[in-house]
Amino acid sequence: MHKLKSLFFLIFLIFAGKITAQEVDSTFVEIDTVASIDSADVEIIPENRLYNSKVLKPFFEKIALMQKNKLGKINIVHIGDSHIQADLMTNVIRKKLQGEFGNGGRGFIFPYSLAKTNGSYNERFKSNKTWESYRNIYPDKGNPVGLSGIGLWTKSKDFAVEINVKDSSYDFKTIKIITPKNKNQFDFATASKTIILESQVPKKITHKIKRGEAISIIADKYNISVAELKRANNLRSNNIQAGKTLKIPTGEMQPKSVSRSEFIPLEIKSDELTHYYHSEIPLDKIYLIPNNESNDFELNGLILENDEPGIIYSSIGVNGAKFSDYNKYPLFFEQLKALKPDMIVLSLGTNETFDKMISSEFMVQLQSFLTNMKSQGIKVPVLISTPSPSLFKRKFPNTFAADYSEKILGASEENNFAVWDLYSQFGGEYGVNRNASRGLMAGDKVHYSKAGYEKQGNLLAEAILSAFNNFKSGTE
Repeated sequence: MHKLKSLFFLIFLIFAGKITAQEVDSTFVEIDTVASIDSADVEIIPENRLYNSKVLKPFFEKIALMQKNKLGKINIVHIGDSHIQADLMTNVIRKKLQGEFGNGGRGFIFPYSLAKTNGSYNERFKSNKTWESYRNIYPDKGNPVGLSGIGLWTKSKDFAVEINVKDSSYDFKTIKIITPKNKNQFDFATASKTIILESQVPKKITHKIKRGEAISIIADKYNISVAELKRANNLRSNNIQAGKTLKIPTGEMQPKSVSRSEFIPLEIKSDELTHYYHSEIPLDKIYLIPNNESNDFELNGLILENDEPGIIYSSIGVNGAKFSDYNKYPLFFEQLKALKPDMIVLSLGTNETFDKMISSEFMVQLQSFLTNMKSQGIKVPVLISTPSPSLFKRKFPNTFAADYSEKILGASEENNFAVWDLYSQFGGEYGVNRNASRGLMAGDKVHYSKAGYEKQGNLLAEAILSAFNNFKSGTE
């Protein structure tokens, strides 16, 4: 009996142990499930702010001074890749900052359509000639690739480029031209004149053949020989057909007027970095025409300004561009001075991730970009945006973007630049599908939709404004 009780007790312990083990295992699975939900399904977005924003103090001081005196302009230059070339994100930032601090003008523009690519919706360009172009994403072959990141040139001496500003808030009074070494290659015109040229040309007479008329009768009528009449009409015989028309040769001359339109060049002035025209009235259309003393015409960009104090927000982008692409063209950094930047914003890195460039090499290229700016005397505050989240082949997380973002944030103090963490603001590694479901991404899960880029613009503008308010209140 004692042995039987012991056996029952042993079976009970084994059974109880199994229950305990199941309970522990169940708890472990539950914790793992929660962790998975936290990382992939629960949206955790950090505070929308600028990191290391203290480096922007000189920029904020200039804005505060402009507000106080109601004078001057603040120039912000935003440089990037495809999302900057399209000007969707940057147009939102431009509008929001100008709404807060005043509209100083449209800033940098470029005739992307003449280079057969996309550009801003704020302006339109048309030309009567085809232009040659070359992008900074290609190897340096000596083409005039400068500030726009796209070289644009022609040897035609009779071109005209019509520039139309579609957004009336960017009507301008000053327009500046950027060319390699500030060469005087272009003029502007707002009107044309009609030139009439008088000349003497042979008098043209024709005769419609009537039924029954012979070639000799027609020749006698106009006092010419049959041979002359046949030669003028390439006739091999005397046979003619009623209803046909003959040319009648004559030595008589008659006056002829030829009219053509010619643009009236405007008075162009120049400074160290640009050639420019200033109008007394706001303009929304102007023509870019050849300077008659030049044989080559290379355009790197235009700048539109008004006479009001405020923000000028210039955007420069090239589809597919990387830091290394800008770095290989010294003319870009030489001409960057023409925009007189008070702050530089950099939005690059996505294309490097798809090259699978290691983060250390990416940071070398970023640092080279900053060094190239400083070598041209451009020593202004820099704000860097981390790359946005994306997927490889629409399904694999782009871990390079996460690595770049971490490295950029980690280097901000040592390298003295501010950071806006776009990667985290758009959900990081697990944000792509969520963004796509909200209509914020394109189908490739790399590019964003118009709504997505505009949201990025709103968030960055809000972060800049928040940092400025903290500066004014002394909380930064």
